[in-house]
Amino acid sequence: MILIKTGLSLIAVTVLMSISAYATADTMIENANGYTLNRQQKLIRFDAIVFDDSGKITAVGRSKKLIRQFPLAQRINLHGKTLLPGLIDAHGHVLALGHHQAQLSLRDTRTLAEAQGRISDHAQRFPSQLWILGGEWNQVNWDSGRFPTAHDIDAVVSDRPVWLSRVDGHAAWANSRAMQLAGIGRDTPDPVGGKIERDAQGNPTGMLIDNAMDLIQAVIPPASDAGNRMALDAALLTLAQSGLTSVHDAGVSAEADRLFREYAANAKLSVRIYGMISGADDFFERISREGPLLSDGQDRYALRAVKLFADGALGSRGAALAAPYSDAPDTSGLLFQTKSAMAAMIKKAADKGYQVNVHAIGDAANRQILDGFAALPAAERTAARHRIEHAQVLAVEDIPRFKSLNIIPSMQPLHATSDMTMAEQRVGHERIKGAYAWRRYLKQGSRIACGSDFPVESANPFWGIHAAVTRRSRDGEPLHGWYADQAMTLTEAFRCFTLDAAYAAHQENIIGSLEKGKWADFIVVDRDMFTIPAQQIHQIQVVQTWLAGKVVYQNEAPSLK
Repeated sequence: MILIKTGLSLIAVTVLMSISAYATADTMIENANGYTLNRQQKLIRFDAIVFDDSGKITAVGRSKKLIRQFPLAQRINLHGKTLLPGLIDAHGHVLALGHHQAQLSLRDTRTLAEAQGRISDHAQRFPSQLWILGGEWNQVNWDSGRFPTAHDIDAVVSDRPVWLSRVDGHAAWANSRAMQLAGIGRDTPDPVGGKIERDAQGNPTGMLIDNAMDLIQAVIPPASDAGNRMALDAALLTLAQSGLTSVHDAGVSAEADRLFREYAANAKLSVRIYGMISGADDFFERISREGPLLSDGQDRYALRAVKLFADGALGSRGAALAAPYSDAPDTSGLLFQTKSAMAAMIKKAADKGYQVNVHAIGDAANRQILDGFAALPAAERTAARHRIEHAQVLAVEDIPRFKSLNIIPSMQPLHATSDMTMAEQRVGHERIKGAYAWRRYLKQGSRIACGSDFPVESANPFWGIHAAVTRRSRDGEPLHGWYADQAMTLTEAFRCFTLDAAYAAHQENIIGSLEKGKWADFIVVDRDMFTIPAQQIHQIQVVQTWLAGKVVYQNEAPSLK
């Protein structure tokens, strides 16, 4: 295991090494408070699990019976601690999570002045950084009542370029130096699918929306190989600490693909990654000649999906709506592609055998993507399990099309509790009925694949489960939940972070539940989420994370029988 500054202590590493040293043909975890789902997606209980030295499960059941059946198995006593299948995040950004940990965060700032102070402090602490990068700001939480401007950064840092993304990643805030290096001025046109915010005189304000962000991204020096490796190491540790044993990376670049394959080949990929190729352009053209990578052989890495974008985000008003924003009647957001162009991109990826997963937030964007999927052959749609990522705001009458077209809604429960302070302002009382509408999907029989969109939100899946069940903030607001009629039951939320997320990656036969023949991917946690009050679910802490029968993270050592 590679140590980084935020990594496990040397004591923990020694314990991990000792565990692997006494491995035998069969290992039994006994006296567990175990939960999993069966093939009928029903919650079942067990107190013992056995797996062999290949990392595959050989039996799940009751301790007394399995002790007789496997008398020579090495036995590890959990003393009643709760054991769950490894949780799955169906939408995240692995390298971005690692890089994020070394960048400036404005996530918890409550005023523009506080954000300016953070920027100034960071600049002073890191005088050698050529670019100040980071973000996670949310102007909705500030007292300014407006988007920030370049002048707001210039007042505290003007000698170096500063580039700070909004919390949703679909808008970013630049200072004047960054815009100068990118050549952005009064006469710079808005790119297709993007917008340069301008003042009354037509001058760029420093706020760039969606595809306009590429203008500055193009001049930022790329991360080095060493930097990407450090980011991957940091991300893998964070994910394992969070209790995640598999993640769906929603936008794999050529560099990320190279690293994921290398790490998988060298048994360094401590979290399974289901990759979505970022876009259908040059990298897709090269990599798709070989066809989808269904598995690396140990199911650590797969690259069998393509990620496309239909629109931006709701918070920055880049999400494409069929009618103008309720709080900004002069805009309806941005569609990134024409209907025919998007349909052609979907068909291009699907024809090469890839699952197509499309980011769509607004009702107009979702309708465009549903229309694009409808043009594909029905049998192909069913086999491919195409997805809409986010499926956030839909016309109520479009929701049944997910079921009829066999499209998976890939949704992030934390987005609802993060957006509830502004979502209804953006879309109004009527359109909000089709927003974050999990119950509508579940009632019609759609399988929801749940994720977080980390690092936009926390990678902690228990925060997501809490949001799905309560539709309340972690502070307990609002008391009775935000549109609580759309909440999930606890079993449904558990399923969407396990078996249904696995299904959305064509992996329900190898992970997602604890059954004979599947990988022994599981976690041990400090409390039973099925018995504690729902409002406490977000407080659950991971004690151990196991992948293929090996510990990849732990806060305390197991007890040998």
